[in-house]
Amino acid sequence: MKKCVVLLSGGLDSSTLCALAKSEGREVHALTINYNQRNVWELNAAREVARVNAVAEHLIFPIDLTLFGGSALTDSSVKLELDVPVENVGKSIPTSYVPARNTIFLSLALGFAETRGASEIWIGVNQLDYSGYPDCRPEYVEAFKKMAALATKAGVEGQSLEIRTPLLYLSKSEIITLGTSLGVDYSLTRTCYDLDQDGLSCGRCESCLLRKRGFEEAGVPDPIPYRN
Repeated sequence: MKKCVVLLSGGLDSSTLCALAKSEGREVHALTINYNQRNVWELNAAREVARVNAVAEHLIFPIDLTLFGGSALTDSSVKLELDVPVENVGKSIPTSYVPARNTIFLSLALGFAETRGASEIWIGVNQLDYSGYPDCRPEYVEAFKKMAALATKAGVEGQSLEIRTPLLYLSKSEIITLGTSLGVDYSLTRTCYDLDQDGLSCGRCESCLLRKRGFEEAGVPDPIPYRN
C-alpha cells in the first residue's frame, strides 16, 4: 500500500482530500498544523475527520505563527474582512492570508513524509474558488515540486516525493459533489475564520461565503450551524 501524507486542516477541502486518498487505497498519515490560529475549532474537526477515516497516523504539529503576525488569523490587531460580495472574493489578497503558510506547511510535510517513507504529499489547494492566496496557484505547486526534488534525500536518490493536488481545478461545488459521493460527513468540518465559543460559523467571512455558495450550487444542504 502506497503511503501518503495528507495535510488535514479539518476544513471542507482537506476532509474531501483525506477521503479521496483513502478511496485510492493510500495508507494515510495525516498532518495537522496547529499554528495558534484564530480558528481553534478546526483542530477538533481534524481529529474527528482523521478518526472517521481510520488514518494510519494523525500528527498535530505545533508552531506559533502569531510570533510573526501579519494576518487576521494570527494577529488580533488585523481586522478580518466580512461581507465581501462573493463575486469579488479572490480578486485581491485578503487579510486572512497567512504569510507563506503553504510553504511552511509543505516543508513540514516533506520532513514528515521522508521519515515515514511516504512517496506522496496531498494538499487541498484550489485555484478556482479560493480567496486570492498566492500559494494556491498551479505555478506555486510546480515550483515547490522542483524544490522538493532538490531539497530531500529521497529526491537526490531519484525517489522524488510527488505533490498531489487533485482539487486544484475543481470548483467548490464540484469538491462537495465529489466528497458527497465518497461519503464525507461535512457536519464534522469547520471552515469559518471567526467561529464563536460554541463553534458556530459566522456566515460572513470569505471562507463561509465560498462554502455556502458551494453547497447551494451543488444542491446539497450545508450541515453545519451558522449564527448569522
